[in-house]
Amino acid sequence: MKNNITNLVRPNILNMIGYKSARDEYSDSQGTFLDANESPYGTINRYPDPYQSDLKKELAAFKLVQTDEIFIGNGSDEAIDLLFRVFCEPGVDKVISFTPGYGMYQVSASIQDIEHINLSLNNDFQIDKKSVSTYLTDDSVKLLFLCSPNNPTGNLIESADIQWLLDRFKGILVIDEAYIDFANSESWTMKLGDYNRLVILQTMSKAWGLAGARVGMAYSNSSIIRLLNKVKAPYNVSTLNQKAALEALSNKAVATIKIKAIIAERKRLFKELTNKSNVIKVYPSEGNFLLIEIEDAETSYLSLINRKIIVRNQSSKVRNCLRISIGTPEENNRLLDALSTPTANEVIISEYGFDCSPDLINRH
Repeated sequence: MKNNITNLVRPNILNMIGYKSARDEYSDSQGTFLDANESPYGTINRYPDPYQSDLKKELAAFKLVQTDEIFIGNGSDEAIDLLFRVFCEPGVDKVISFTPGYGMYQVSASIQDIEHINLSLNNDFQIDKKSVSTYLTDDSVKLLFLCSPNNPTGNLIESADIQWLLDRFKGILVIDEAYIDFANSESWTMKLGDYNRLVILQTMSKAWGLAGARVGMAYSNSSIIRLLNKVKAPYNVSTLNQKAALEALSNKAVATIKIKAIIAERKRLFKELTNKSNVIKVYPSEGNFLLIEIEDAETSYLSLINRKIIVRNQSSKVRNCLRISIGTPEENNRLLDALSTPTANEVIISEYGFDCSPDLINRH
């Protein structure tokens, strides 16, 4: 279903004139450059391509989309921030996301003074249609965020429910697919031609191993991409980070091997954790992590910290749950060895907040 999105955009964004950088005025890579007040010396002394043309060509061929349907940002968090700036009037408009879910949507809403409606997923971590129905025809609700596979629960949101939202929601539906490379599911980028109010977020941070490079993508129709480019900082992705992403994309076979290795370890870890006496439940996952319900998550979390094994305590989102990223086989084995019933000393750490390990006690 295609609709005019102009009525969703903040009027000041529609009317503004975006900043034109020196590379907007002259885009050829050859020449004597005396236009941008750069240093003439060095190897990365020139400003980067502001629209990441080479990277977009690679992504377009890989994802089967057009280059003008791609926005590249400083992590997908930049795209999230810009969507608020383009579509949401501070103090007036609203956005929806779901809990348990990724917390950055609410943070961005708070920063920009946008009312955030936080709806609970049902017991299966799926959309509760009844709770969301009330808001689908509210003209002040401009954005609806879905994380699929969901963080921290790991499950895909049912395709039929996403389709239901696409057919009914009047605003922009944003599907965050940060973990889609690990999922047995087709990306919603395949539906871009059918819906001009659909935005798909992806990233190079997870499956491509470039979390330190901060390269995120938003896929949408060309009108929304133009608006994001209009509002973004002129040179938002560095030359080094663009090169890192291009290098990763040139080694797709290597990335595929690593993804398969992570999925295999996810399956092994799921089986092993299920057999742990203090693990109550392991939730099925389509991401590069597992969510586990465990006896006394706080104590287990501190016990693991004491052994220099760092997981994420998600008990504030899902009771007594830890989220465990899939590591190398060696890292996963260390985790499994450590996730036995905590020793008395480790329980003391959780209660009193200091190290009572035997070797420390013996030294005193």
